[in-house]
Amino acid sequence: MIALPGQLFYNTGIPACLWFLACDKENSGFRDRRGESLYIDARNMGVLRRDRTHRELTDEEVRKIAETYHEWRGEKIESGKYEDVPGFCKAATLDEIKKHDYILTPGRYVGFEEAEEDDEKFEEKMERLTTELLEQFRKSEELERKIKENLAGLGYEL
Repeated sequence: MIALPGQLFYNTGIPACLWFLACDKENSGFRDRRGESLYIDARNMGVLRRDRTHRELTDEEVRKIAETYHEWRGEKIESGKYEDVPGFCKAATLDEIKKHDYILTPGRYVGFEEAEEDDEKFEEKMERLTTELLEQFRKSEELERKIKENLAGLGYEL
C-alpha cells in the first residue's frame, strides 16, 4: 500500500492510497510474502509545479517507490536487498496489522524518519538564533530604507 501526497491529481486535492494485491503462486519467481504487507508512506514526496496547486512526483521519487516495491517482492528469490526504512517503508506481518486493529494506514507502520541529533544546548542555540535574527532585522531595515530612497528618486514617495 502506498500513501500518496495531496494535490497529486487534478480532480481532487485529497491524498490517495494505492493498493497492489498479488496472488502468490508457487514457482512464481517472486519471494513468498504471504502473511506480510508492504507499506510505503510517500505523503511528503512531490513538488508543487506548473500552477503551484498540483503536486508532481519527481522521476527520482517514482524510481525510489518502484525500486522499494521490487526489492520487497524479490523478483529474483536470491534478491534480499529490501530493508525497512523508518518514515518511508515497512513490511508488516499479519500479527502487526492485527495489533493495530487492522487499520491499514501506512503512516501507522512506517513510523517516523530518524532525526539527526542536535548536540547544541538549548540556551546556546537560542542565543545564536536570536543574534542571527537581530542581524537579519537590521539588514531588512537597511533594505527598506534604500528601497524608499530609490522610489523617492523616481517620484514615488512612501
